[in-house]
This record gives sequence, C-alpha cells and structure tokens, in this order.
Amino acid sequence: MNLNASLIAEMFAFALFVWATMKYVWPVLLGAMNEREKTIADGLAAGERGKQELAKAHDEAGAILREARGKATDAVNIANQQATQLLEDARKQSQVERQRQVDAAKAEIQQELNRAKEALRAEVSKVALAAAERIIEREIDPKAHKALLDELAGQIH
Repeated sequence: MNLNASLIAEMFAFALFVWATMKYVWPVLLGAMNEREKTIADGLAAGERGKQELAKAHDEAGAILREARGKATDAVNIANQQATQLLEDARKQSQVERQRQVDAAKAEIQQELNRAKEALRAEVSKVALAAAERIIEREIDPKAHKALLDELAGQIH
C-alpha cells in the first residue's frame, strides 16, 4: 500500500501543481505570449506598410524625376529657341546695318560724282569761255564762232 499511497500522493501533488500552474502561471504566460504575438503582428504589419510606403515613395520619386527631366528638356529647348532667335535677330540687324552703310556709301559716292561733274562743267565752261574770248579777239566771224560754241556745248552735255 505504500506504493499506492505514495502514487496517490504524487498524483494529488501533481494535480495540485497543474491546478496552481493553470490558475496562476498559465494566464501570465498566455498574456505575455499574446502580447508578444500582437507585437510581432504589429511589427509585421508596420513592415508591410513600410514596404508599401517605400514602393509608393519610389513611384512618386520616379514621377517627380520624369517630370523634372521633362521640365529640364523643355527649358533647354526654350533656351535653344531663344538663342536661335537672338542669332537670327542679330543676323537681320547686321544685314540691315550693312545695307544702310552700303546705301550711305553709294549716296556719298553719287554726291562726290555730282560734285566732280559740276566742277568739271565749271572748268570746261571756263576753258570754253577763255577759248571763245581768244577766238573773238583773233577774228570776229559770228557764224564760225556759233558753230564752235555749239559744238563745245554739245560736248559738255
């Protein structure tokens, strides 16, 4: 009996140990395990949200980068157009200025030519008058002199 009593006492002690463990230790362990499970689940959810936010941020960064590249390309194109326009304006302006200078030079040459013609006419007239005076002094033949003066006048014009 000794064996039976000792077995019953051990069973009773074990049952008391199981009951005490279930009553006082098990709820604390389950609470800690539940809290740990919740913490792990929250961490995994936060990690998943972080991945999604990272993917979203990556997509937004790509969109911003594409937009910035587009704006940069537009700015370069506009700058090239403005540079081309400035060069074209400068070219037109230089052509206008060159034509103005050519026209001014032509006008000045024409004026010099006219002055030279007038000076030549005046000189020819003086020479003709001097010649006429000499002819008149030598001989007074109106018909011959008139023909000579008409010939000289025709050469002047």
